[in-house]
Amino acid sequence: MLRAASSSARTASRALTTVTAERGIKVAVLGAAGGIGQPLSMLCKLSPLIDEVGCYDVVGTPGVAADLSHIPSKAKITGNLPSSGTWPPSGNKGLEAALTGADIVIIPAGVPRKPGMTRDDLFNTNAGIVKTLVEGCAKFCPNAVLGIISNPVNSTVPIAAEVLKKAGVYNPKKLLGVTTLDVCRANTFVAENQNMDVSKLNVPVIGGHAGITILPLLSQVPGAKFSDADREKLTVRIQFGGDEVVAAKAGSGSATLSMAYAGFLFTEGLIKGMKGEDVTMCAYVESTITEASFFASPVKFGPEGVKEVLGFGTLSAYEKVWFDKMIPDLKKQIAKGIEFANAKPAAA
Repeated sequence: MLRAASSSARTASRALTTVTAERGIKVAVLGAAGGIGQPLSMLCKLSPLIDEVGCYDVVGTPGVAADLSHIPSKAKITGNLPSSGTWPPSGNKGLEAALTGADIVIIPAGVPRKPGMTRDDLFNTNAGIVKTLVEGCAKFCPNAVLGIISNPVNSTVPIAAEVLKKAGVYNPKKLLGVTTLDVCRANTFVAENQNMDVSKLNVPVIGGHAGITILPLLSQVPGAKFSDADREKLTVRIQFGGDEVVAAKAGSGSATLSMAYAGFLFTEGLIKGMKGEDVTMCAYVESTITEASFFASPVKFGPEGVKEVLGFGTLSAYEKVWFDKMIPDLKKQIAKGIEFANAKPAAA
């Protein structure tokens, strides 16, 4: 059965370009009624590259879809709820409807951070949500490209990989953690510091998507000259930019609008890559370029999602110090996700 599923996935993958050309691109957003999901769904509805948006959440999605349906753009939009109205959604027709036929699935579902919380504090709740939703993806759209936003991304992407492996449909080219917000922050903060045109910046950000595992490569910004103090300040601000938003919102949420924008940029990048355009974006993927089995670095997108995982060039002495600090933490967070995915359910 596993061989048959894998063979079927390869066949469908080869046909992706032809199929999407005929019927258009469908994007499913899981967690579509949340703080990230609503603006992300709206941006997808507005995109000329997207023909259908399947919205799914445990509450509120019919209303979100009705609201978005009044926007005069070509994308069809549907709002889907768990068929039983309970969580987890076992045998869920709503999840099936959102996922069936999806080319790309973006998963921002989960609880947001609050003041004093790290991404890792969210682990137990969000890990279970991601595990359940990816089980649905394995069943209803095994050939879709998955983009994981739900934190902690360093752990939830390995969880998704293990779930897909158990279902016999894992393809490392089709599973990516969305780290685009780190690049957006780096571009914004560097442009402010260097008085540069932000639209012309593309700062590489490697590693993971939590605290010190986020490493902006400021040494690779053409034309930039940083003082030691500015380099340190910028690096730490990019690493902990999410904390800045959590504190400013004073307990009412985390980075939602900027994350939705970043998730949309990532989604459009994937679609363009699927259609044959030359697109390279940083993303957190299965990788052999470091000791960590998952790592964020520049990635070329293609018809299957990941076309090629690229290296990150030469690090400065300053960046090498951060890199050496990062790897042990990143490996621990990856191992935590794998352990969670493979743990046996507790006895009743």
